[in-house]
Amino acid sequence: MSIRIVTDSACDLPQSVADSLGIGIVPLTIRFGETEYVDRRDLTPKEFWAKSANSPTLPETAAPAPGQFEAMYRQMFADGATGVVVVSLSSALSATMQSAELAAKEFDSSQVRVVDSRSVTLGQGMITLSAARAAANGASIDEVVAVAEDLASRTKVWGALDTLDNLKKGGRIGNARALLASVLSIKPIIEVRDGKVEEGGKQRTRSKALAHIIDKMTSYGTIEAVAILHADCADVTPFVAQVKAATGVEPLVGDLGAVVGSHAGVGTMGLAFQVSH
Repeated sequence: MSIRIVTDSACDLPQSVADSLGIGIVPLTIRFGETEYVDRRDLTPKEFWAKSANSPTLPETAAPAPGQFEAMYRQMFADGATGVVVVSLSSALSATMQSAELAAKEFDSSQVRVVDSRSVTLGQGMITLSAARAAANGASIDEVVAVAEDLASRTKVWGALDTLDNLKKGGRIGNARALLASVLSIKPIIEVRDGKVEEGGKQRTRSKALAHIIDKMTSYGTIEAVAILHADCADVTPFVAQVKAATGVEPLVGDLGAVVGSHAGVGTMGLAFQVSH
């Protein structure tokens, strides 16, 4: 029995981590004006942030076509997989899961199963990792699906934005409000709730915003696993130390990619974590 895991590029898993567990990543595409790029292949996160800074409008992201998922599933079966479990970007945020499900219809339901992570970035990535570890330990397709579904219900994502530029470009905040907030040094907090990115409050300074999301995490009780996602942040090292001190858990660190990054903006720092039962 050999179950393989597939996810999409919204997972923000470092490539080396995905490769070590044989995780297949189907990329979304990113469009700046008329030019389209394949996430992770054509643009590194650093290049993405540089392009975003110089773009007057927000980049647009598009879901992969069903054919891209189908090709990935066929590759997995050709490599000896007996089943494939897909951990998808939240269905409330993108049509990506729909593409994964359409592609799954080309196979028997015992061969390909699709799980809604109800998350994004490293929240989705950590669910994917746990599913891949279960598969590597010989779990059946049903057992792997059960692991992913259980974690989807107890994976949280909180982020602290450093700039309001992207919210302004995206029309989510007016110019006057953005200017006032910048003068007051307000840092918006975002939370992934019920599969959607929602406002989670605001803080007056970056240090308060980062302390706030750590407090939010510890308020849930025992934390089983934690990951730090950041958008080209210079202050990630001290933040890692703070998170370790607060949880006693060694965090996975990854770059915030284009899917959430296009809305959140450079300087965003966030936490994805799994709460104990």
